[in-house]
Amino acid sequence: MSSNPQSVASLIRDVKDFPKPGVLFKDITPVIGDPKGLKASIEAMLEKVPDGVDAVCGIETRGFLFGVPIALELGVGFVPIRKPGKLPSDIYQESFDLEYGSSVLNIHQDALEKGQRVLLIDDLLATGGTLSAAAKLIDRFDAQLAQIQVLVELCGLGGRENLAKVTSAPFSAVVTDKGSE
Repeated sequence: MSSNPQSVASLIRDVKDFPKPGVLFKDITPVIGDPKGLKASIEAMLEKVPDGVDAVCGIETRGFLFGVPIALELGVGFVPIRKPGKLPSDIYQESFDLEYGSSVLNIHQDALEKGQRVLLIDDLLATGGTLSAAAKLIDRFDAQLAQIQVLVELCGLGGRENLAKVTSAPFSAVVTDKGSE
């Protein structure tokens, strides 16, 4: 399997009515459970990384799965953006709405430095709430959001438009799912 987005897309499973009725969940566990699918996903993301990235931030938990190997390949550190109660030191916190609820993200206050170029990674863009909150957290450091990458973008839910209200950082998705339109 090459880093062809279609080969990765073929491994993504649709789960109806999860986590609640009316939601079509995009399950990436078949992608990460297949060594070739996982490798193809990471390679496809690496192909689009801009030059000069100083740190990779990944959003709990699935953003960690892609962010850590990308950080290792780039030779930079990985910064976790986590759910409440998971980080032991002083944090910045950002609340946000999801397509089926609300949540909070945290980052350590000493995780990034002013001026660093940051690559932000998550598994999926739907309505943009999670990635917008993470972008706001990165902005607190006066760091530069060099790029946002996801494995899957669900079109038709306003995610890119909502994200553009928060940041002008370039955006990239390995798989674009237009089934939501």
